Amino acid sequence: MLYKQGWLLLIMLACTAVAGGQHAAMQAAVDSAVAKGFSGVVLVAKNGKPVLKAVHGYRHFETKELLQFDDVFELASVSKQFTAMMMMMMAEEGKLRYDDTVGRYISLPYPGITIRHLLTHTSGLPDYQAVMDAHWDKQKIAGNDDCIHLLCKYAPPALFAPGEQYAYSNTGYLLLASIAEKASGEDFIDLMRRRIFKPLRMRHTDIRTLEAKAAMVNFAAGHMKDFLGEYVNANKFRSSDYTVWLGNRKGPGRISSTATDLLRWDRALYKQKLVSNATLSQAFSATKLSSGQLSDYGFGWDLEQHPQLGRIVKHNGDNPGYSTQIIRCIDKRYTIIVLCNNAHATFSTLVAALVAALAAA
Repeated sequence: MLYKQGWLLLIMLACTAVAGGQHAAMQAAVDSAVAKGFSGVVLVAKNGKPVLKAVHGYRHFETKELLQFDDVFELASVSKQFTAMMMMMMAEEGKLRYDDTVGRYISLPYPGITIRHLLTHTSGLPDYQAVMDAHWDKQKIAGNDDCIHLLCKYAPPALFAPGEQYAYSNTGYLLLASIAEKASGEDFIDLMRRRIFKPLRMRHTDIRTLEAKAAMVNFAAGHMKDFLGEYVNANKFRSSDYTVWLGNRKGPGRISSTATDLLRWDRALYKQKLVSNATLSQAFSATKLSSGQLSDYGFGWDLEQHPQLGRIVKHNGDNPGYSTQIIRCIDKRYTIIVLCNNAHATFSTLVAALVAALAAA
């Protein structure tokens, strides 16, 4: 065994809105994941009030330092909803328009792409990470300008015409951060701190450097198995860990946060603290493709209509050593947040079981 079982902390808060059967089903789902080696935190809330909180595993497997519930995790692509929010705020303020072409802000060899295409993953842009993997010196740390420069230099062909299809694109969200900087005249990280994290009192949320994360006592490092089958810090696999050599990029990832801060974010989205409900509704609306078909992705959110839970907006994230998920059942006011720092195989099963437990009410 890599670590002893029994360090699971479950805090079940009495709440008349959540039945005992749901509690039991959710606890069973967590127990099952833990028994198989899951390391991370789980938060389930109703109307913004936690009804289940769980933590199990290690901040650092090498030292066996135990996780705490409010430890900071890398969010990976859960970050995209924050990037999308910044674009919505700037659009509401008239600093940019969704149908502005990317060429208005950044010179690219891919014409006809708009901010809306970037937000909804319908741009057809090739994967910048593949270009960087092939051509970047991985002993150096790349940022957005480096990525854009090599994308333009090598210019792999577009995947499809803008608006024609949906294809998940980290390239698009990297460009959104750079467009925000052009439109505002301000660094994207400073923008996020000043306009989102600080006003929402997300005190443990930031876009951190590798050095800043390494210096944090309460940072939950991501872990992968080495050739001996032991969990080690994922950053030790430098050539395959793009979070190291792409460590200065902004937009598609890199936000680190806690489950508690993400619940603050969830509640703020109901209260028009950042944008109006009319603006936010666009983020939660399906995208019409040029064929007339709909894509179930809005602005930074996957969209789902659940037979019992109604409208759901959600997003997952995957970085080396991390799996993350936020699910917002906006009709029933349930929230599920799962942050895992050993990218465990039980992650998806755990998330599905938590949704099923809520749906069974």
